[in-house]
Amino acid sequence: MNKKKIFLSILAALLVMILAINAQAQNKNLMMATTTSTDNTGLLDYLIPHFEKETGIALKWTATGTGKALKLGQNCDVDVLLVHAPPAEKKYIEKGYGKDRRQVMYNDFVIIGPESDPAGIKGKSISDALNAVKNKQAMFMSRGDDSGTNKKEKLLWENAGISIPDKEKWYVQTGQGMLATINVAQERNGYTMTDRGTYIKYQSQKGGNAPLKVLVEGDKILLNQYSVLTLDPKNCPNAKYDLAIQFSNWMASQNAQNLIKEFRLLGKELFIPNAK
Repeated sequence: MNKKKIFLSILAALLVMILAINAQAQNKNLMMATTTSTDNTGLLDYLIPHFEKETGIALKWTATGTGKALKLGQNCDVDVLLVHAPPAEKKYIEKGYGKDRRQVMYNDFVIIGPESDPAGIKGKSISDALNAVKNKQAMFMSRGDDSGTNKKEKLLWENAGISIPDKEKWYVQTGQGMLATINVAQERNGYTMTDRGTYIKYQSQKGGNAPLKVLVEGDKILLNQYSVLTLDPKNCPNAKYDLAIQFSNWMASQNAQNLIKEFRLLGKELFIPNAK
């Protein structure tokens, strides 16, 4: 009888220990919502193993447009965000959904299209290029998904003095991610706007000789800033704020910044570190 009690006591202690270990492991899991560009390019597959090894935190992510990523954070479905729509991010914090915003890297937006360039936009400013596309009614593929890229594209149409041409036959909203939208533009011999990182990924998939070429680039307004956002614990008390801060700090660390700089395809940088 005594042996049975001892055995049961040991078994109970082991169960408590196992439950405690499982609980501790679960507490070291972090869920992130991010943009399709950080996922499509392979950047996260390259970075996150380093983060997990250095911190002991297991990070999983869902890739979607920035608008949807912000919504996931607002609904407390994730713990941290890596996004690229600064005006929307600042409003997000003002509304009490986000708490901390840290810039970590950037690239730029470019307009790409067929080498034949039916609208004659090569070398033009972004505003002149969009007016040329409109005047020629050349096929233009928009993500149409409220992503950071889509938000920027809408702003650029407005800055060019053009209402969003979403009712025009030549303006196609794919509702898809960046790489998929580029492929639609290629199929339809049209133009689209992309972040440079995803374009380089597309180039690499085509053996370095992609059918769609960069035709418009370099305007200051085409800067594409990426930032880490933590969620405000007042809105999402169950979000793992401490782990999110660790991720934000790690992304801004010298090691992570060096890794971002070293991440290349076809010998080209996809993202440029600029942590603040």
